[in-house]
Parts: sequence; C-alpha cells; structure tokens
Amino acid sequence: MSRPCGQRPVMETGEGAEETPLPLALTRFQLSEEYGFLLPHPLVGDGCAMAAACYKRPRTEKIEGLTELPAPYGPWMEIAHDLPQLIASRRLRSQVHQMPQLSTRHLRGREELHLAHLVLSFITMGYIWQEGEEGAVKVLPRNLAIPFWEVSQALGLPPILSHADFVLANWRRKDPKGPPDPHALGCRNLDTIISLPGGESLRGFILVTLLVEKAAVPGIKAIVRATRAIRQLDEETLHQALRELAEAIGDMSEALKRMHDYVDPAVFYAVIRIFLSGWKDNPAMPQGLVYEGVSEEPMAYSGGSAAQSTVLHAFDEFLGIRHSGESNAFLHRMRDYMPPPHRAFVEEIRRAPSLKQHVLSSGDAGLCAAFNRCVSALADFRSYHITIVTKYITIAAAKAKAGQAEPGDGAGPSAGKPPSALETKGTGGSHIFSFLKSVRDTTREGTISV
Repeated sequence: MSRPCGQRPVMETGEGAEETPLPLALTRFQLSEEYGFLLPHPLVGDGCAMAAACYKRPRTEKIEGLTELPAPYGPWMEIAHDLPQLIASRRLRSQVHQMPQLSTRHLRGREELHLAHLVLSFITMGYIWQEGEEGAVKVLPRNLAIPFWEVSQALGLPPILSHADFVLANWRRKDPKGPPDPHALGCRNLDTIISLPGGESLRGFILVTLLVEKAAVPGIKAIVRATRAIRQLDEETLHQALRELAEAIGDMSEALKRMHDYVDPAVFYAVIRIFLSGWKDNPAMPQGLVYEGVSEEPMAYSGGSAAQSTVLHAFDEFLGIRHSGESNAFLHRMRDYMPPPHRAFVEEIRRAPSLKQHVLSSGDAGLCAAFNRCVSALADFRSYHITIVTKYITIAAAKAKAGQAEPGDGAGPSAGKPPSALETKGTGGSHIFSFLKSVRDTTREGTISV
C-alpha cells in the first residue's frame, strides 16, 4: 500500500541500518562498471591488472574472457561442444560414461572455475533430459557428479545449471576486436560458448536475456550513486540517479521485446525448456537426483530461472519492494543460485539506508515522483515478462497439445515430445503465473502517494 509523501514511516525490520562497513562499490562484489553482473566479464578495463597477474601477461595485452578450459579438461570440452548432436543421436549418456574421472585441482582462478561450472552444468542437463522427461535418470555418474560438486563448492554455487551459467557466463564476442559493448551490435557480434538443442532459438533466448542484463548496468551504477547520495544528503545527485535507474529499467523492457525477433515459441516450449528444468518441485523427478560419489541420498535443486537474476533482486531491495508469502520465500531461495559476491551485493543494498524512507521523510514531491517512475518502470517490466511467458509457455503449450505447432527447421536437434510435468510451473519450480502476477502486483503497490 502506498504511503503519502512527507509522512515519516515506522522503521521496518531489516531496513535502514545506520551504517555499512564500507561504501557500496561494484568492485567489492566482483562487478564490472561496463558489464555489471555478466560473468566472467571479458577481462578488459579494470580487470586488466588482475588478468595480467593471473596469466603472467603484460597489462597492455587485451585479454578476452575464457572460452576453453586447460588441456587436461579436453574430454569435458569435446563433449560440451558437441552437445546438440550427441543429444539428438541419443549418444550423450554413453559418451559421459566413457569420460575419464578428472581432478579439479588443475583449475586456476575464478574464470576457469566459472567456465568449468558452465561446461559441467550443460553436460549434466543434457545427460538428465536426453530421453525427455519420461526417460530422466535418477543418478548422475561419479565421473560427472564429483567434479561438478567440487567446482560448485569452490564457487559457492549449486551443482545444477543456473542463470549464472546459462546467461551470465555463456557469451563471447564473435569478433574480439569489435565494439566492447555487446549492446552496440545487439546479437550480431555475440555468440554462446556452450549450446544445447534449440538451434538459433536457443542462441537468441540466451543472448536476448544477456542484453536485458546489459541494459541494467546503468541502473546498477545508479543504485551505487544513489546510496552514496542518501548518506551525503545530496538531493540533486539522488534525483539524477533515480532518473537513470528508471531509464535503465525501461531499456531492459525494450531489450526483452527482442525475444520475439530471435526465439520461436514452438522451439522454446517443445525443445529448449526441458533442458532448463531442475529436480526440485518437478513432478518428473519427485525424489531429486543422486550425485554418485557425493551423497547416497538424492538432492533437489531448482532449474534455471529469471528469478535467479541478481538485477531484479537488487532493484527490489533498493526500492523497498516487499513481496509476500510464497513469492517472497521462492525469491529468497533463488538467491542461493547466485554467485556469492552478487548475493552479497543484494544484502549490502538491503542493509543500506532506506531510499523509500528517505523519500517519504523528505516531503519532496519531485523526489517522490522520481521514485515512483522507478517503481512503475519495474512493474511495467514485470508485466511485459508476463506477456512473454504467456506467448512462450501458455499459448505454445496449447498449440503443442492441439498439434498446431512444430519446431521450425532452425530448431536444431529436438529431444522429443514437449514436456508436460511443468506445464503450469516455471523451470525454477514456481507456479509460474500466480508467482509472476503476485510479484508484479506487489511491485505496483510500492509507489508513494504524491
């Protein structure tokens, strides 16, 4: 419920801490001024010194993000680069069974660990879902499970494909000498590192989502400036930061609209979606998955989900959006699927002085209006996300049932008939429409009465 501007609010639990240990700064959380949450961002600019030290190269040399693991991990890379064909020919599982048991001790540094997690997560999803939901396996073999678990433990990530793998770490520039801003060329100069069945639609789905993340970067930087401005009572800077945040959220919506240009709904629903599905709250795998050599008991993890994007959590915390009930519980659980530094960034925003309380106490109608534009832009983004989900899941499911939709020639290898276990759920396991509408509605309720 909105509160009139100028009315001092009662302090809410967990809000408005008087101080934080250090000023909010992107570098403290392994974030890039240019690439935001994208992982691992190409090692240019601020990352050059770190990269040069790590790889013993001159700082003047421009170093791109890793796309290949060191030679000892050739067996992983060979399978990962051939995943669509191996899945289509039903040979992936046999290839994994022949894969040597590799130690993770040769992996050095954050970049190699993230790439290893990306590679192993894609192989795992292909291995589980190669035969569709009815042929899902219940045990992940030790030669895949043990290194995947070890890399996950080292990164503080769960042993499953997450948004951080699927999008944040899974991109490269086709032309490394091209413009450094991936948004500048849209999807033309971008490609994925590892793929799954789905052809051009899968590539488009990943890269459009990446462009949404990239569009958010000015908003992330605006949050940092706004937090500093609140502490310093710098109203002019705060106004400007809120204008930039609202504009960035609007740009995210514009980027999301490009999904229509690059992703075929029939391909997304019938081919791609199952490979994003997890083994928690999924009727196709009610007991979870046994990671052989790690645990004798099955473990349950949620699949990849937009709810794992740190961007939206950061915006919610900054704007004081408080989701309710099951939606709030699900969102907080999704934070476990973020890289720990990103999770810590969200927590730092939560602990910072409350923007909403500052605006309410100020009695400044212009500041209230600037705040409301941010909230409205975020609600509009979430409304458009519902539109996308309706097209790519609800309508696509109805057409698939009616036999009206067939994946086009550009779909690449298909895993078979469309999955039915998650018809009304997201790949993360939420009841998708009740969740999305609840989150959108509570965002709308976050505005302030002027």
